[in-house]
Amino acid sequence: MTQPTKIQQIGARIWAALTSLQLTITCLTLLMALVFLCTLAQVEMGTLGAVNTYMRSWFAWWSPRGSTFQIPVFPGGALVGLVLIANLTAAMIKRFTFSWNKAGLWVIHMGLILLVAGEFVAGALQVDNRMIIREGETVNFLESYRDTELVIRDVSDPAFENVFTIPSSRLAKGGALPLPGSPLAIKVVRFYKNAELSALRPEDHAPLANRGVGASVKVTELPGETAENKMNLPGAIIEPVAGNQSYGVWLISTQLGAPQSFVHEGRTYVMSMRIQRQYLPYSLTLKKFRHDVYPGTEIPKNFSSLVQLQNTNQGDNREVLIYMNQPLRYQGRTFYQSGYEGDTITILQVVWSLRSACSSTLAFPCASRWGGGPHHENHQIHPLAGGSTGSGGDRDPGLTPVQGARLRSEYLW
Repeated sequence: MTQPTKIQQIGARIWAALTSLQLTITCLTLLMALVFLCTLAQVEMGTLGAVNTYMRSWFAWWSPRGSTFQIPVFPGGALVGLVLIANLTAAMIKRFTFSWNKAGLWVIHMGLILLVAGEFVAGALQVDNRMIIREGETVNFLESYRDTELVIRDVSDPAFENVFTIPSSRLAKGGALPLPGSPLAIKVVRFYKNAELSALRPEDHAPLANRGVGASVKVTELPGETAENKMNLPGAIIEPVAGNQSYGVWLISTQLGAPQSFVHEGRTYVMSMRIQRQYLPYSLTLKKFRHDVYPGTEIPKNFSSLVQLQNTNQGDNREVLIYMNQPLRYQGRTFYQSGYEGDTITILQVVWSLRSACSSTLAFPCASRWGGGPHHENHQIHPLAGGSTGSGGDRDPGLTPVQGARLRSEYLW
């Protein structure tokens, strides 16, 4: 009888370890420990920070006091979950046969695999945004909960507007960012993930910005926010350039109320930072918002939004009532009634997920949605009258309801 080679022996040991019950118990124990640690960490880090640190990472890291050096001290949920999925799958292949007698074991193992895999698929691919609409307004874009973007608009032509958007995640990498289709580029001098702005005092150091509001503002960098009910207030020091010509160094921040502008070869460019947007090929008009409370209290009983869905490309034009536990599902997105501001503003949570997207589109569009890296697209958008309201939402300055119908060409990094 032929003796197994050393490679075969090593492979057999790895296979035995991968299919062992001890590995299953170890992974489940580690997951319970991670849940416990994540729960404790929410006190200081907030829900989002704790989940990202312990459950959606390969390792949990620790930094010695006063140092930026990080040491992995515990396996993260992503690593433990991946090993558990491999263990359960290998055990099914090795031990189980397809028969009714084994149906219960198959269901239990498949349930565990789907439970663990579903969390990581949702964490990696699910995208949550929001849409804020005031009664009578029409909105055709979504807003991120936490992400921001630099917006540069060429407003020289009253009939046509070029809009360049650069996400803050790209600004954080620094460098020079050319604006497609124009001679301009944006040099990132410095990026602040979270910052506090205050009036510049005589004893303060000279600011990095030398143009606009930033020339008289002190910027204090703050630690990043991790609490779920708080968000960072990012800012950036940027320098618009065209070849060797500089148009000054500017401070851009979500905390600055008014946009700032400069002129290049007779064309006016307006700069601002806002909550990151994603435009849609359709729009929602809020016709009626209803907010009911329990008698004698301010406790919400029910709130609902009657919206008009308009999609000229597909000929859709219909009323939809969105209320608690009755969302609108359309083109891979689900619109939930999430909240409200006052009696006339509705807040819809908009969720894009793999399941909902693939159920309404072909496989190729689903796959193309996952593309990463800096990119830009050139597409026509017809913003309708109005826009988003509420915290983080901003109307495009200077756009009246009549002007709001003008064409926009939007370039995305």
